[in-house]
Amino acid sequence: MHGPFHRGGARKPMGEINVVPFIDVMLVLLVIFMITAPMLTQGVNVDLPQVTSEPIDPPEDSDPIIVSVDRDGQYYLSIGGDETEMPLEEVADRVIILLERKPGTPVMVRGDRNVSYGQVVTLMGTLQTAGVANVGLISEPPSGGE
Repeated sequence: MHGPFHRGGARKPMGEINVVPFIDVMLVLLVIFMITAPMLTQGVNVDLPQVTSEPIDPPEDSDPIIVSVDRDGQYYLSIGGDETEMPLEEVADRVIILLERKPGTPVMVRGDRNVSYGQVVTLMGTLQTAGVANVGLISEPPSGGE
């Protein structure tokens, strides 16, 4: 006599995988990345002037050296995404060292639109004194409303 839970015959292996736990884990990871991604954006808040110009194609083998001036007149040196605040004299010294290591590295200046023209010119003069032959200026394309 067989009980009510007895199955006749041999057990067959189940050929399905329960994917619900995998979906739950993926949704949790998606939420975590959506929350943390905006926190990873770093940089100096610089309101760039908007002009129409042709973009410069940087060399593929090197990241440019970017020197920024924010609206408070503070100078920042950015190499490969790492931005460090420093005085103008130290910016020139670091740029000299970086250009000795990689002579063809382009040097770009980002100046806030509200910073005085004199500070940007002083920065460019300091870079020229440091031995930088060509300095590029970074701007944004004009928006439709302005």
